[in-house]
Amino acid sequence: MTTTASPDGTPEPRPDDDGGAPAEPTGQHADADGDTPPPPADPPPPADGGGRPDERFEALVSDVLGVDPDASRRKKLRWLSVKAAVGLLGVLGAVWVAYFMIEPSTVRENETNTGIDAAKTPFTVSVRPEEGAPSTWAMVLDRKLTADETRRLTTGDPGSAFSYLRELGGRPLVYASVMEHAPDRYERNTRDGRLELTDAFKMTVLSTRSSAVVIDGWKTTDITCHKSTMQTVVALPPQGGATYQGIRLHLPPRADEPVLTDDAEGQGESYFGTHYIEVGGGQPSGGLRVEAIAPPGQACEWGIKVHYNDSYQKGEWLQLKDAKGKPLRIRTESVPADLQQKWVFGSVAWTPCHKNPEGSLCDLV
Repeated sequence: MTTTASPDGTPEPRPDDDGGAPAEPTGQHADADGDTPPPPADPPPPADGGGRPDERFEALVSDVLGVDPDASRRKKLRWLSVKAAVGLLGVLGAVWVAYFMIEPSTVRENETNTGIDAAKTPFTVSVRPEEGAPSTWAMVLDRKLTADETRRLTTGDPGSAFSYLRELGGRPLVYASVMEHAPDRYERNTRDGRLELTDAFKMTVLSTRSSAVVIDGWKTTDITCHKSTMQTVVALPPQGGATYQGIRLHLPPRADEPVLTDDAEGQGESYFGTHYIEVGGGQPSGGLRVEAIAPPGQACEWGIKVHYNDSYQKGEWLQLKDAKGKPLRIRTESVPADLQQKWVFGSVAWTPCHKNPEGSLCDLV
């Protein structure tokens, strides 16, 4: 295209030589290289569809409730109310069922626990001799002491005599409790001019039951005795009367035995006439110290039956057993009159009563 000047001097466009018309202005400018840029693209629609917030919420509610999005707002609200009512009734129904099932379920659980508890062994019993050196004692052996053993015993520390004799195979006996407050009838039965020696042991009763078990009776069973084989006794007699808490019985038992030995009201009376042993129900253990006295010059073995009652209205006599499940057997021995050796010491120097029967304290063995 070329331009010509108008009469007033303003240039005017005129057709090119090829006769083309002048180009319409486009408002675009060519790039430096002469290319024309493409027109701008339309902006993308909004991600939320461009609807109003309340319209979007209604669409979401319709989708959750399964209602036609084009339904009226009243219908949507009514359907929402129905849904809420159904959900509430479901919750109330579950609560109602759970409430009315609590008692039967609790009863069944209690019955199950009761059955398990009742099936347990009511209790177990263990027996062991008293441990350690008591304040007064007698040690018995089935043989005589040798000259060397006698020399070591009588010249050594008196406090170590108990341990030394145990090393030699001695079996300990203890002096029975003095029954100063026992009834006259009991004293007449036991007074023979000598202090009685006894096999003392601890009886421990254990129970894992959650309900209480009460032992309220005792019987000795299957007593077998034979002549004692002991030949030597070494004794530390008491300086005065001593009393121990527990029970005492003779073999065979005398009337009302075992009797209470405590230095209190009821001493010498039948123990199970006024007392009992309770275990289980939060008290897992109980026990007694037992003084058992064999006939003079006899060694005896015997068993025990106890009577018990429990919370399940069950009561019976039960034979006590050892850890191996066999009937429990307890050994009880007394000092024979024809000993080969008899030694006493304590408040006096070592005294061989087998050589000097009139020696001090010799009548206490």
